[in-house]
This record gives sequence, structure tokens and C-alpha cells, in this order.
Amino acid sequence: MSLTRRQLLSGMAGAPLQDSGPGFRLVDVTQAAGLEFRHNTGAYGAKLLPETMGPGCAFLDYDQDGWLDILLINGQDWPGHRRSLSTMKLLRNNRNGTFSDVTRAAGLDVEMYGMGVAVGDFDNDGFPDLYVTATGQSRLFRNNGRGQFTDVTTAAGLGGREAFSTSAMWFDYDRDGLLDLFVCNYVRWSPQQDVRCSLDGRNKSYCTPEAYRGDTCWLFRNRGNGTFEDVTAKSGIFDPSSKSLGVAMLDPDHEGWPSLFVANDTQPNKLYRNNRNGTFTESAVGQGVAFSEDGRARAGMGVDVGDFRRSGRPGIVVTNFDKEMMGLYEQAQGRYVDRATAAGVGTASRDRLGFGCLFGDFNLDGHLDLAVLNGHIDDTVRNVGRRVSHAQVPHLFLNNGQGNFRDVARDLGAEFTSPKIGRGLAMGDFDRDGDLDLLVTTNGGAAVLYRNDVSTARQSLRFRLEGRKSNRDAIGAVVQVFDPSGRQTQMVKSGSSYLSSSDRALTFGMGTIPTADRVVVYWPSGRVDEVRALAAGKTYHWVEGQAARALGWR
Repeated sequence: MSLTRRQLLSGMAGAPLQDSGPGFRLVDVTQAAGLEFRHNTGAYGAKLLPETMGPGCAFLDYDQDGWLDILLINGQDWPGHRRSLSTMKLLRNNRNGTFSDVTRAAGLDVEMYGMGVAVGDFDNDGFPDLYVTATGQSRLFRNNGRGQFTDVTTAAGLGGREAFSTSAMWFDYDRDGLLDLFVCNYVRWSPQQDVRCSLDGRNKSYCTPEAYRGDTCWLFRNRGNGTFEDVTAKSGIFDPSSKSLGVAMLDPDHEGWPSLFVANDTQPNKLYRNNRNGTFTESAVGQGVAFSEDGRARAGMGVDVGDFRRSGRPGIVVTNFDKEMMGLYEQAQGRYVDRATAAGVGTASRDRLGFGCLFGDFNLDGHLDLAVLNGHIDDTVRNVGRRVSHAQVPHLFLNNGQGNFRDVARDLGAEFTSPKIGRGLAMGDFDRDGDLDLLVTTNGGAAVLYRNDVSTARQSLRFRLEGRKSNRDAIGAVVQVFDPSGRQTQMVKSGSSYLSSSDRALTFGMGTIPTADRVVVYWPSGRVDEVRALAAGKTYHWVEGQAARALGWR
């Protein structure tokens, strides 16, 4: 009897691996790597709402030389208060631990009040393109494959749409092999509509989103000819009450059709279930993910999806405002349950304000850990008698192998635990040593690059997938790795975290297991590929319909 995709993707979780220490350190290599960057909020004293939101960042291989480059998003001075030119920054990996600024040569020295970035090959030419969200007009930059980008916003049919756009995501919702675009919009705001709020009754402070009307997210369908069709209304996505900051893709039904989880700020979260006919049904309340454990709409900023219990079912993490708790949702009996408190992340997050968040196996023990950036929106919070600081320490929650977590951030070195006004968070292996490094942005401050140094003999098994009938980036593909400890499951995804894009390659921690018994790839096209006895300690390039080929690095 043949098994369905859903049956194949379910099964027994792996046995827990015991380790008394974190097994890795995060070393600040920003200065040594030559990352010179400072985010410009444009602040001049008027306390305009976008100044609190911070920039995103991305790991990407823009020139396809096999080494991850870095993109840092930037704001700009407000009209009438110009002081200097500030643009996003593209940094090329020199393959020796350092980076060079190639922003101007790449054609990205464009002034805009940037917020976030989504990286994806929308034209399937093998080179990653960029959608940069902004306060005002967001931009689509096409990679010409020769180290340069061209602004094709208007030509692609995405011009003339001004909004307060935040996170964005590329995904193939109709499975036609072309990447479509989802864009989060926050609130209806302009400098002329900025509302005066005050924490102490005297001085102006930044408003919370309750002071503004919401706005709908957008969904654009890729026509395959370089242009996009706005299908927001007819797809069922239109909702002007949303105040969206983060988006992640997931497949809760294990049928190969990507759905969307949208984190909203002080509004109920949204779960858009893919109806497989070009439309979505919003089902967050019925699925148990619209509200926090106490039934309130939390201030959701960042979001990620990952199989942190090795159950084959994706869990969801959503970050929080201070005095709230992070949400950690797990599928159980057809709906989701918030396990944040029981899993050890709820109470620990109550006095922090979270933004970027990512599931990743940082110590390579075979279980997904959780990194979270924190930082308040206003430095005047210290003046109102609350035990909350503006700059805050990040979290690094280590998975105990059973889906429960403990915060080991303070065991990772003083460099990582220095307080920050954290915002964007991305991960990728920039030095090609087989583990996951972190890229961090701060609001009004520097970007920080952390090199992950795994201190044990553990190895990883890494995959860089390339679609043929599926979209070239293989976004939506699911990979399962089977070994004596059980089974791990990860999806190639866009979106997640906050305003940021991580590397597409999948990193599976293997511990000290030398070989995977078998690896299965479920491609978005519906094709299933399998290979047996794959050695750990390597990165594999796997083209749809072909055998996995080991690359010349870990």
C-alpha cells in the first residue's frame, strides 16, 4: 500500500541527546569582518512612528560564488531635516572572513526609508532578487547576474503603492513553479498623520499601534513574464484591520500547499489556510493561534515555524511586547496549543520586548533551538517606573531534546549578551564551517555579525536545493533526514524572523552520527527524491530529479 505525503511526514520523534553545556559560542566578528554600518532612523525629535521599528537584514549569495554575502537595510532622514545620505548596504564575502562594500557597484545605493527585505529568484534565472519594503514605496530589484541590480518596481506592476510595509515573503502559493510575493503592511501612517502620545503626560513619546487604523497585507501573483497581478482581494487575503509585522510559511496539513501565518501587533494573528485553488481561508481563531494563552491579542512582531519536537508537525513561535509572553504553538489533535510556559520560554520572555526570532540547531545536536532578539521601542521607558530597559539582552533557548527549552544566552560569551535594541535577525553559514552564524541589526545602531564556534565534535548535514519543475529556490520543499536517533524535518522557506531573510540552505545537526540512513526531499512540484547512506560533515547540492552532489566544503 502506498503512503500519502501526510503519512510519510508523520512518525516518531528522535531520542533526546543529553549535554550539560551549550556546546557552542557566538563570537562577535563584526569589526574583524569589516562590517561598518549604522542604521539611520531619521529621528530629529518629533518621534515619528517608523523610527521605532528598526531595519532588517539578509544573508544571500548575490553573485552565486558559493559564499554568503550580507545585505543591511537602512532608513533615511525625513524631508525638511536632511543631514546626510544613507542607503542600504551590500557587503560581498571575500572568502577569508572579511567583507567588502559593493553597494554602489551593485546599483543599490538608493535612498529610501527601508524596513525589511525578502530574497528570492522570482524570474528563475539562478540569481537572487530583492524586494525591499519601506515606509512609502517599496522596491523590487532584479539581479542581472553580473553583480548588479536594476529597479524594476514599475515595470513589474508593483509601483504606485505607498504604505507602511514591514516583512515580506516569496512563496509559490499556486505551485506553478513561480515565486509569488506576500507583503505585510503595518498601519495607515504618514508624517502628516502622526499622532501625539505621551508616557508621562508631558513629553511626546512613540505611540502604540492602537492609535492608528490598520491596513491590509498584499498578495501578488507572479505572471511569469516579469510582472505581478494583485490578487489580494480575490485570494481572500484582504483585511484592513490587520497590523502586520511578521510572516512565515507553513504546511499544517502536510499536503504540499503552503499556508501563511501572519503576526499582528495588538490585533489577532492570522492563519491563512491554502485552499489549493488560488484562495485562502483565515482560520486563526479556530486553530488556536489568534490570541495568547490568556485570550488576548499580543503585540506580535517576529515569527518563525519549525519542527522543534521532531514530531513531523511544525510549531510556531511569536515574539511579544514586555509584560506579555512569547507564544510557542504546537499542533495537537487538529489545532494548536500555546506551550510557551510549559516549554520554558514564556516566563523568561515576560520582561523583554521581542523582535527577530529563528529556530536553528546552533549546537548541531539534532534538535532545533530558538534565538530571539529583544529591545524596547522608546528610551523614555526608563522614566515611567517600569523595570524595563531600552536596550535588552537576547535569548538563546537551547532545546533539551524533548521540545523544552532553557535560556543559555549568558553561557555564550559577554559579546552576545551585551544589551541591544535588537530588531532584524538572520542566520546562515558565512564561513562555510558547517554551523549556523547569526546576523543582527539594531534600531539606530550597528549591525553585528556573530560567528558560531561549535566546541564539540558534532557535525552537520547541509542541503542547498535547486528546483527544476519547482521554483528555482525550492521554497516550500520539505527535507527529512533519518538516522539512528530518529527523524528530522525542515522546510526551505522565505519570510520568518522580523524584516529579514536567512540563507536558503538547510542545516541538520547530526551530533556524532557519521551517516544519515536516508534523506527524502518532497519538492513543491509533487516529486519525491530519496537517497540512502549520505555522509555527514558535508554540504550537498541537490537538483530536483537528480542525485545529491557533495560540494567542496562542509
